[in-house]
Amino acid sequence: MTRSELVAEIASANPHLLLKDVELIVYTIFDELSEALARGDRIELRGFGAFIVKKRNARAGRNPRTGETVSVDEKVVPFFKAGKELRERVNGVSGEDA
Repeated sequence: MTRSELVAEIASANPHLLLKDVELIVYTIFDELSEALARGDRIELRGFGAFIVKKRNARAGRNPRTGETVSVDEKVVPFFKAGKELRERVNGVSGEDA
């Protein structure tokens, strides 16, 4: 699902909201999530999962085309860990089965 599809889905489920207001809400939420991750904050959405940033240490890599050894700098990458409810929903497990 793309961001515009999400906006359309929320707008159709909430006909009392204007499309431009739904767009503003969705874009604001994503901007705040991005800024929080950029600061290194952890974001937890109960029942959905958690977004964190992980540090990857510098290492020696290899150029696959030439085989030459290259240095890969240290970096920080976003990481998502799905919550239990999301995992169960994706795997088709109902609440009684768990």
